[in-house]
Amino acid sequence: MKITAIWVYPIKALRGIPLHKAHLGPQGVKYDRRFMLFKVGDDGELAKIQLDRYPECSRFVQEIVGGEIHVRYQAPRDPLVSPRPEQSVVLRVPLDPDVSGLDRQVINLHQAMVDAYRMGAYFDEWFTACFGFRTVLCYIGDERRPVHGTFSPRAQPAASAAPPAKQGWLPYLSSFVWGDQQRQQQQQPEADWLAFSDMAAYLVVSEKSLGNVNARLSSGPVDIVKFRPNIVVDGEGADEFEEDFWTELSIGGRPTLAMTKLCNRCTSLNVDYETGRFGEGEKGMLLKKLMSDRRVDAGSKWTPVFGKYAFLVDGLDGVDVSVGDEVAVTKRTSERPVWDWPYKDKTIARFYRYA
Repeated sequence: MKITAIWVYPIKALRGIPLHKAHLGPQGVKYDRRFMLFKVGDDGELAKIQLDRYPECSRFVQEIVGGEIHVRYQAPRDPLVSPRPEQSVVLRVPLDPDVSGLDRQVINLHQAMVDAYRMGAYFDEWFTACFGFRTVLCYIGDERRPVHGTFSPRAQPAASAAPPAKQGWLPYLSSFVWGDQQRQQQQQPEADWLAFSDMAAYLVVSEKSLGNVNARLSSGPVDIVKFRPNIVVDGEGADEFEEDFWTELSIGGRPTLAMTKLCNRCTSLNVDYETGRFGEGEKGMLLKKLMSDRRVDAGSKWTPVFGKYAFLVDGLDGVDVSVGDEVAVTKRTSERPVWDWPYKDKTIARFYRYA
């Protein structure tokens, strides 16, 4: 089995960038999902911009050029918003911006809190002109989001969840900045953490399984990009959806990825990347096509799955990989993992607990 594609998404929700080679670190492919976009509501509150709710994200193309991300907005034939001069300008975003003068912004992404940075008016105005609504661009810098449940092979205890409603966030934030004497005395090993990836550092998918999906479609095959993977393997020698049971992958003869949870799928699969809208006809039915036999996660029984989340194995701080590298399944399980989200109450969220 071989790696057939590597993908990185520096600005979350926009189109991915294919790579021939990449550095894999504890938080994912280098530069993956370091930035994230938010819609500003009438009350000033921020709402996350993701492909399943904002299909127009598919019309933004990004590439890494030197130390910058170059972002282009490609208006579809049937325009989504009124033309603006900014839409023809290439936005240049520094990969490693100086955060010393940036305003801070508390973000709650999937109940995993982080105190990130707002990139500022220049970037916000460009995205606002392209989306047609007020938008802000945020950068995570060196900050950390916790990994919930047992998505990480080194799961962090789910303590110190939401603050009491009457207290608000200020004293809660202070507790994470300064800690308390008890936490200082009880040092714990450093737990895994995330940038703006949803649930895990990596998403691995198989072309063999994609073939099964494409066989369900009469209108023609879908591209693997619909599934927004980081690592794509050809699945040679494996059965369709056998990755459900993989627990460790070795790349180039070295144990590399600890495979943890199945990836539950959403309506982002139904986005038509050519129009920037949800697809019509069969193009808008990909999620439904998986419903019949891919609702196999006992912890999320109404949601079909495709692909599997992963982290680097214990003791590995980083590794360079390339398309064409040999991949072997070195550990597997006889049962599928179970989605075990710890916070059923959506008002509960927490920050990363530093060791």
